[in-house]
Amino acid sequence: MRKYMNFEELNLDPKIMRAVTEMGFEQASPIQAKSIPIAMEGKDMIGQAQTGTGKTAAFGIPVLQRVDPHKKKLQTIVLCPTRELAIQSANEIRKLSKFMHGVKVLPIYGGQEISKQIRSLKGGVQVVIGTPGRVIDHIRRHTLKLGELETIVLDEADEMLNMGFREDIETILQQIPTKHQTLLFSATMAKPIMDIAKTYLTEPEIVKVVKKELTVPKIDQYYYEVNPRKKNEVLSRLLDLYDPELSLVFCNTKRKVDELVDDLKGRGYFAEGLHGDMKQSQRDRVMNGFRNGKTDILVATDVAARGIDVDDVEAVFNYDVPQDDEYYVHRIGRTGRAGRSGRAFTLVVGREIYKLKDIMRYCKTKIKRQPIPSVDDITEIKAEKILEKASSYIDHGNLPEMMDILEDHLDDKEYSALEMAAAFLMMELGEIQNPELRQDDFGDTGAEPGMVRLFINIGKKQRVRIGDILGAIAGESGMEGKLVGAIDMFDSYTFVEVPREYASEVIEAMKHAKIKGKNVNVEPANRK
Repeated sequence: MRKYMNFEELNLDPKIMRAVTEMGFEQASPIQAKSIPIAMEGKDMIGQAQTGTGKTAAFGIPVLQRVDPHKKKLQTIVLCPTRELAIQSANEIRKLSKFMHGVKVLPIYGGQEISKQIRSLKGGVQVVIGTPGRVIDHIRRHTLKLGELETIVLDEADEMLNMGFREDIETILQQIPTKHQTLLFSATMAKPIMDIAKTYLTEPEIVKVVKKELTVPKIDQYYYEVNPRKKNEVLSRLLDLYDPELSLVFCNTKRKVDELVDDLKGRGYFAEGLHGDMKQSQRDRVMNGFRNGKTDILVATDVAARGIDVDDVEAVFNYDVPQDDEYYVHRIGRTGRAGRSGRAFTLVVGREIYKLKDIMRYCKTKIKRQPIPSVDDITEIKAEKILEKASSYIDHGNLPEMMDILEDHLDDKEYSALEMAAAFLMMELGEIQNPELRQDDFGDTGAEPGMVRLFINIGKKQRVRIGDILGAIAGESGMEGKLVGAIDMFDSYTFVEVPREYASEVIEAMKHAKIKGKNVNVEPANRK
């Protein structure tokens, strides 16, 4: 089977294909291309692939293909090592099932009130994604009934075993009806993994996607932690600051390419998009414009960019963190060609920092964190360019007539020549009113990298649930709930982790908010 293939070639259910198209993905990743056809046949399978290779869709699509929306019984369980992965996988599968009316997907994990999960399960759920301990808890309470189960997925099985879940996993596998499908995904094929496969899988097909050693070209690489709603603004600042003659911007989906091109054009940049939905004549026109310098910025998906062979690209911008480590190397390799210097910039949102760290480890490369350029930085750079242009007029222009006009004007005013020059400079710069994107230094709050831990003066005694706090933060700040990290609730207070770039907004937004009718105070935890 080819390493890459279009999703259309996989003969997916039209409703799933519609969701895949809406999500903007053009081609199946290697693990998806190899796994989906096997899993759709109902065979047991072992898939070896690292994190970030598209494993969720590799098992999520076949699972949804087999689900009967009309049967309100549990049909699939996905076991994950952590609650974060369970939530992330559930969100992904929900997107894939968007047009499959009647299909319900539920994440279950420790740390969330079990009564809430029980109510959801009683409503009828076909797909459950959960951590082993909480799944066993529900099985013992008879709130998870395995009689109709058709598929079980072990996601990141090696990680689950490393965390001591082997006994829990085997307890679950032993209680499943005889006739079912088991899909096992793991980054490694260690002996414990093979022992479980030998005991609980039936003639499994083995799929391996082992990445080749990647060589990263000598390019200056930087990343910026950004608020997702400010990504366009940050990209614009970087374009202004470095002013590359030709630059490539990479997005993960076709939809984002179109949206970003419209935004850049609205800001006055000469930008064009390139993706798989475009006709060949359109692609040729865009590429010719880029090669000839009529277009300064080319925004593209990974698939569409494969045919790009332009030596003069000065900078590559990863507007989205790539899904695959290899894509990162392919992207930044578009700059710094033919002995030229090159730069690569990556915009990172929240927990994407972990994916970027995976890329750094696997590619054995260093990507340096940089502060977001301020308005003052951009103003200074633009002013320097204007002054350089003015200097060339002084060197080569015929200025005596202009000097006479200026001198006559200044004779009637109380301005100095320096004040007048400053006024001309301000006119040329235009008004710069972009909001400052300063990220407050909250110090060490005890949170995970890229996050800030916040203290909220409300807890269990006020009969507040985790969902109430999550809903209030997302609702008041406008931040997507999935970006919120760990929530630890105690009797009289709660700790919540949010992405560092959102922390100021959350604190500000919650100043006048109420949870369950009660005023709350939100501040950084353990600030040092």
